[in-house]
Amino acid sequence: MTATIAAEPVRTRHLEDIAGVLQRHGALAVLALLTIVASIAFPRFGSVDNLSNIVVDQSFLAIVALGMTFVIISGGIDLSVGSVFALGGVVAAWGSQHGLVVALVAPLALCGAIGLLNGLLVARLRMAPFIVTLASLLGARGLLLALSNEGQTTYQVPEGSLFRQLGRDLAGLNVSVWIAIVLVIVLGVVLTRTTFGHTVFAVGGSEDAASLMGLHVVRTKTAVYVLSGLLAGLAGALNAAWVSSGVTILGAGMELDTIAAVVIGGTLLVGGAGSVVGSAAGVLLLGVIQNVINQVGSLNSSVQAVVSGAFLAAVVVLQTVLSRTRRL
Repeated sequence: MTATIAAEPVRTRHLEDIAGVLQRHGALAVLALLTIVASIAFPRFGSVDNLSNIVVDQSFLAIVALGMTFVIISGGIDLSVGSVFALGGVVAAWGSQHGLVVALVAPLALCGAIGLLNGLLVARLRMAPFIVTLASLLGARGLLLALSNEGQTTYQVPEGSLFRQLGRDLAGLNVSVWIAIVLVIVLGVVLTRTTFGHTVFAVGGSEDAASLMGLHVVRTKTAVYVLSGLLAGLAGALNAAWVSSGVTILGAGMELDTIAAVVIGGTLLVGGAGSVVGSAAGVLLLGVIQNVINQVGSLNSSVQAVVSGAFLAAVVVLQTVLSRTRRL
């Protein structure tokens, strides 16, 4: 009888460990498995050109998703990233006509300011993140239309400008991919190895408890929204360099794709848990799923949305089950 009772905590700990591993690394495992299966089923999928295209296409979303990861872990949400991404691209394309420094500093300053405004309203005035960032979504899109004369003016990146070189390939991959890789490494270290990263987790787990522990809750919540705005602006600027223009119609619905990728990567919407690597895996997984659907050939783009939505719903259900298992 005593042995049976003693075995129960051990079995429970094993279940908790398994649930934790699945929650943190499930997206990475599914990505590897799906890539292998797709490469066997569709020979063209495994080609260097196709895999390179997937990585380049998803690199911009990955940069935005990194900022969203910090926001969601802290217990917030940022619906403005799609509009901020498009705004950053237009401002960067305009700034490229005045030199590399303006092309980079202008979008980062403007988009960072939008993130700062979001953070101050959420952290200091305790307004709902959903409402604040929804208003920023509309405001950033309106500012974008004002700068582009209601979308009629498309700023072109001058031929031969230094800014345009950011859209070129470096060692076989687009510069945006290398920047995304560096950001994954750096922000991964920040999230897991620094006081700021630990504070982000603490705030997302329980804001009241974090305050009682003497942590800088307001400063941390403000900082994650600034980071989200900066990364969305950076991704927009890199995209402008890639396509050589500031496209005004980009970014619509990007916030939903970003949130989906972050959640698929193992970050809980309630906050307090998540990882940078998981979000990167979630972004690539969405890209691979869309590419596999394209490989079939007989399916249209609407199927991509249905499959992505169903996959996201399945992941959320699985995360709920895993979270309850870990609590048990």
